[in-house]
Amino acid sequence: MNNDKNLHRIKGLFSGLQGQMIANLRANRASFDHAPTKGAAIEAVWLKYLKRYLPNRYCVDSAIIIDHTGEISEQIDLVIYDQQYTPFIFEQDGAKYIPAEGVYAVFEVKPDLQGSAEYKGTSVSYIQYAGKKIASVRRLSRTSTMIVDRGVPKPPRPLTKILGGILTIESTFAKRDTIVNHFRSCTGIESIDIGCCADYASFFVEYDGQEDSDINDLQNRILGYYNSRVFSCMNFSNREESLVTFFLQLSRYLQQAIGTVAAIDLASYAKNLDFKIDKEI
Repeated sequence: MNNDKNLHRIKGLFSGLQGQMIANLRANRASFDHAPTKGAAIEAVWLKYLKRYLPNRYCVDSAIIIDHTGEISEQIDLVIYDQQYTPFIFEQDGAKYIPAEGVYAVFEVKPDLQGSAEYKGTSVSYIQYAGKKIASVRRLSRTSTMIVDRGVPKPPRPLTKILGGILTIESTFAKRDTIVNHFRSCTGIESIDIGCCADYASFFVEYDGQEDSDINDLQNRILGYYNSRVFSCMNFSNREESLVTFFLQLSRYLQQAIGTVAAIDLASYAKNLDFKIDKEI
């Protein structure tokens, strides 16, 4: 009996959170008629809730991602990143630049899962658009270097996977099979892992394929993983539990599937400034 009561209490807390966030998303969408302003308002709601409910070790912002060669990504609506092993974040002319090594996840934010946008002169679906924005981050060059753990030097770690997703208020697709086919069409570094339509369902995509640990070049190894994995299936939550299940699945990926990002090799960034970092004290 107590278990039923406790379960009901937990469901009530999650249901309250879901209702509050959906109300905020709808209110922000209804308050603005101009599309860019409306988009920024919806982004602000997702940023607010992720900052509030993700553990403090994760930072959440809209940003551009930059690598040690100076290459940059597209503007990303929502970035989840680490600051412990990526100690510097740039801000210039109102834009935030985050080193690629610190990125855990990137999300595109749209009002609806159905729709189209222009990407480099071509009209693509919102889902394809999200995939292309995600790819602009995954293709960047990331470094990894040794760290000292409890006084013991540890070798450079493999590069972590970068989660790619899309967040919306709703989905007006008539058939779920249509949604699945859109996600299936996003392949390689454009493939999408997770997402949420607050008033429809959360979802995650399963892929077949493993990282090849015999590849020594860490950048080629992670890109090879994305380019070789194959769409397996797509899992959807109930509508009433979309936000709760999204937060739970995202947290599971971040904490137990990804863990901690590899340490940034500051020497690679300093090299482009014609400065050599001293590695010893």
